[in-house]
Amino acid sequence: MLLAGPVLHQKSERKETIMLTIGEFSRLGHISARMLRHYDSIGLLHPARIGEENGYRYYDERQLAVLAKIEKLKGYGFPLSCIPELLGLPEAELARRLHARRLQAHRELTEMRRSIRRMEEDVIRMEELTMEHYPVVLMDCPEYRVFSLRRTIDVSQTHELFRELKEEMKRRNIPRSGFTQQMYHGSEFSYESMDVEAQAQVNVDGAGIRVIPAGRYAAVTHTGPYETLKYAYDSLAGWLGSHPEYRVCGPAVERYLRDEDSVESAEELETGILFPIELRDS
Repeated sequence: MLLAGPVLHQKSERKETIMLTIGEFSRLGHISARMLRHYDSIGLLHPARIGEENGYRYYDERQLAVLAKIEKLKGYGFPLSCIPELLGLPEAELARRLHARRLQAHRELTEMRRSIRRMEEDVIRMEELTMEHYPVVLMDCPEYRVFSLRRTIDVSQTHELFRELKEEMKRRNIPRSGFTQQMYHGSEFSYESMDVEAQAQVNVDGAGIRVIPAGRYAAVTHTGPYETLKYAYDSLAGWLGSHPEYRVCGPAVERYLRDEDSVESAEELETGILFPIELRDS
């Protein structure tokens, strides 16, 4: 009669060693049995024992820690062929290898961002989107108050900045009274280093709260994912090119009219793009 559960091997009075079948080890280690067999075949992680009668693989429970380290190193981008050597290194040498891998990952990330930008440019050309998709309106906006945090960030850190904004407002007990928006202060857009200000409209005064003065804006409304906002910016830029009597006189604003907290899908997002403008001197 076969018993379910781990196979126990007791050694006299010493603590028992818990042996696991490949299925049990797979479940506890959150890895497929097929991958465990692959690790065995390349010499990365052998079973502690193979049954002589049935050929079943059995793993020592303590090998779970080794498996966790393997998966972490694999997640850092190390090839499987390099991991056996890394497992045997002292902590100081492993830290040196991790530092080198971190620098390599930064270089890979920079190149990936360049590729993404090239893809975006190709998409714009292929789709041949025109200004008619985004009617431009001129709007006069009265002054309003915002609580804000200004940071220089990577484009991927936008959500983190707004999360920090919300947490700081909660900590200070500052109620939000309207929209949230992002203001771009840099002279040009940069994926890696954006000087931006996350803002939430408020009706109170205090530290961190400032007044945005009244002004005139050229604006469009974009409906859909944030990934396609560039098309709205292009439309505004095209409109300005055909209306030389106006010039941009301040930082551009992304105003989140319907943000991720108020919609069920990205297709329902609504974002206003606002360029502050003024008439050129005649």
